[in-house]
Amino acid sequence: MSVPVEDTLSRPLRDLRISITDRCNFRCVYCMPKEVYGRDYAFLPRRDLLTFEEIARLARVFAGLGVEKIRLTGGEPLIRRDVERLVEMLAAIPGLDLTLTTNGALLAQKAESLRAAGLRRITVSLDSLDDEVFRAMNDVDFPVARVIAGIEVAASAGLPVKVNVVVKRGLNEESVLPMARRFRGSGHVLRFIEYMDVGHTNGWRLDDVVPAAEIVAAIDGEFPLEPLAPRYPGEVAERYRYLDGGGEIGVIASVTRPFCGACTRARLSADGSLYTCLFATTGHDLRPLVRGPGDDEEIAAAIGEVWRVREDRYSELRSAATRDLPKVEMSYIGG
Repeated sequence: MSVPVEDTLSRPLRDLRISITDRCNFRCVYCMPKEVYGRDYAFLPRRDLLTFEEIARLARVFAGLGVEKIRLTGGEPLIRRDVERLVEMLAAIPGLDLTLTTNGALLAQKAESLRAAGLRRITVSLDSLDDEVFRAMNDVDFPVARVIAGIEVAASAGLPVKVNVVVKRGLNEESVLPMARRFRGSGHVLRFIEYMDVGHTNGWRLDDVVPAAEIVAAIDGEFPLEPLAPRYPGEVAERYRYLDGGGEIGVIASVTRPFCGACTRARLSADGSLYTCLFATTGHDLRPLVRGPGDDEEIAAAIGEVWRVREDRYSELRSAATRDLPKVEMSYIGG
């Protein structure tokens, strides 16, 4: 029988992010720039993708090792056909907090069926309310109004919504306050994410990072804030509440205030590779085990072996020496 595992820094395995496709219908400039992910880009062939049954099997094994929360990601997870069936399969696993991150393009069509299938919460990526800025960032000319409509449908369907904003200097930092004004008092939690050096295709520079402290100060200048305590060990977002009761915001400061010491996250790529860090250089292929003759105990032993020797703390060590490491792209393993 599987038991919870810890790594070399005594960090348990609590969170699993599962990418169910490496494809996306956006070409966001900080994730899948069009000049790299163009019409001729070779995405994973269908036969290489884990089936829903294989994903569910792995999820059950991870749950036995201590995982309490699963987040479905991509690429864009809602473009995977019949994703509701996978949600239903995962929702049947006892004790799991099941959530999903989406760009919102298909959310209006999918929200009610996702909720009915057992999804608990949803996170929507929305980097600006300015239509011109948003279209420039997604680089497929997708209008912001359709994402807002998706958020409203999700909320009406009973899905709690978080809204994530990646902030990049010179591109959308002027959107911070309008986002705060729009979602303050809405019941949705707004989170701002420092632009990160995931992979190599986004051309990351430290000068492009808008520090979390700057974001909090800008909002606090108009709507006074006070810090909140973490809700659980390993929470990545630093939380603040509006003093007048208008809700809360969060900032994810993985560049300026790394939180590696409390990281409990593993990531599973769409083709079955296990990654122990968002900034990992290599993964561990679980697909031969899943498709082979071995049982779940063998898979659990392999995962446990990987996690127990884990010593990742990239964000704490970030420097000129780490800049050119061959990191995996975010679109491959999710955010």
